[in-house]
Amino acid sequence: MRKKLKALLIVVCAASLHTQLRAQYYYYNDRYYDNAVVFELGASGGIMNCLTDLGGNKGIGKKFIKDLNWKNTRPSFGVYLLANYEDKLALRLEGTFGEVMAYDSILKDVAATTTGRYERNLSFKSRISEVQLALEVHPLMFRKFDDDDPPRFSPYAIAGAGYFSFDPKAKLGGTWYSLQPLRLEGQGFKEYPDRKPYKLNQINIVSGIGVKYQISPMFNARLEFVHRTLFTDYLDDVSLDSYIDPSLFNNYLTPAQAAVAQQLYQRKSEITPEEPATSINERGDPKNNDSYFSFQFKLGMILGRQRR
Repeated sequence: MRKKLKALLIVVCAASLHTQLRAQYYYYNDRYYDNAVVFELGASGGIMNCLTDLGGNKGIGKKFIKDLNWKNTRPSFGVYLLANYEDKLALRLEGTFGEVMAYDSILKDVAATTTGRYERNLSFKSRISEVQLALEVHPLMFRKFDDDDPPRFSPYAIAGAGYFSFDPKAKLGGTWYSLQPLRLEGQGFKEYPDRKPYKLNQINIVSGIGVKYQISPMFNARLEFVHRTLFTDYLDDVSLDSYIDPSLFNNYLTPAQAAVAQQLYQRKSEITPEEPATSINERGDPKNNDSYFSFQFKLGMILGRQRR
């Protein structure tokens, strides 16, 4: 009797273990088991660019891609960790770092078409540091493959939110100055009560598309485009369509800051010194917020697959 009970106990334990194994794993291929959720740790490298009030392309200035100038492209890099559910959905935490820039003098060859944008002569650059949480959706992986192997290529969509920091700067006399403390559009001045100082750390909306390629059971490669929708028009420190009275800088800034601000708030005189200050055109366009985007190649290592 004891032998029968012992044998039965062994069978029950084996069945329980087998059931647990089947619930936790499924066959990835003839060499690996796959968890329903696996993790991917990786790094990325690529380029970053922006669309702001400054620079752009020939003409009067257009929306999005029509006003993009690829000469402003700068390098970017990042690291990420994602949790991948059955190759269908992936939740990704990522840090991205790069730089954006734009300058009106890039329009010199098409100055006659820019209705004063070239002569405005403003410029900026800013480092970008961003943390984002985004969801990847892989539509091809929702179909049943039965005994067929899933495709190595998987296009996907990206949506999420990020938290980023920026610090627009401009160069004067060989020195780069942070523009936000100079309040070049009168932010915080009582004479302009509707102009509030902007924060250098803000939330953005992340959206994009990509394609994943399965190099091996342990490595994935990705190529993706991600756009950031911003809630600020001050990525380049330029937004409003008018210039303030430069004498006000003396009332709100230190003497050193005021001296720099009076040179940076408008720079048209550096291009056309013969024209009077009263001929200055619009400074910016408050109707559209700024944005930035990246193209990146990613390489990730899979964590969670187990050998059979």
